[in-house]
Amino acid sequence: MSKPFHFKQFTVHQDQCAMKIGTDGVLLGSWIPIEENVNSILDIGAGTGVIALMMAQRSNIQTIDAIEIDDLAYEQAVDNFEASDWGDRLFCYHASFQEFFQEIDDEYDLLVSNPPFYKEDYKSSNSSRDLARFEDALPFEHLFIGVSHLLSEQGKFGVILPFKEEEETIRIASKVGLNPQKITRVKGNPASEIKRSMMLFGFQKMEVQTSELIIENGRHQYTDDYIELTKDFYLKM
Repeated sequence: MSKPFHFKQFTVHQDQCAMKIGTDGVLLGSWIPIEENVNSILDIGAGTGVIALMMAQRSNIQTIDAIEIDDLAYEQAVDNFEASDWGDRLFCYHASFQEFFQEIDDEYDLLVSNPPFYKEDYKSSNSSRDLARFEDALPFEHLFIGVSHLLSEQGKFGVILPFKEEEETIRIASKVGLNPQKITRVKGNPASEIKRSMMLFGFQKMEVQTSELIIENGRHQYTDDYIELTKDFYLKM
């Protein structure tokens, strides 16, 4: 049974979720810009609800919604929301993203997703984890079509992906009029290859701000940049 994960201002229970708290979600929740014109946020594929909780801690925004298809993960996200200090601002929908964007007329100023679908060639014996992890549950094309429907005119969409998917993701996004505006590429340590890309998209075309983030200089020797990014959340930062 997975232990609860304690952050500085909230706790996340994750024993019912196929995808546990990981570096990706915390990175994205810390990194994504929350601009002054943002009045509504949607977390796509909430899992434990950690990113929505981080958005609530970082802002006073009254509408912070999440969507989760898996029954147990949905129930756990709701419990985690209700147990936090921001339960009145957090709401989770139990539906697939395809159903959601076709039925909802609302627009959001900020969409965020730690999409747990990777194009790997294997499947595990855990069907719930497979549903959370594999692209056939929500192909990139569907994700970006839905994002383009739900995003307000000046809105932004933030996502974290395997670095190898970066170019293909930009190509898919361009089909629905979304352009990359900011990209931070993540390496585990100075000598390792780039593992992840954190990407911010919007309808406006602009010069892409690019940067690199290194997590550790050595084992558990976190870089100043990583500490600065995550210090409001991790207990030991």
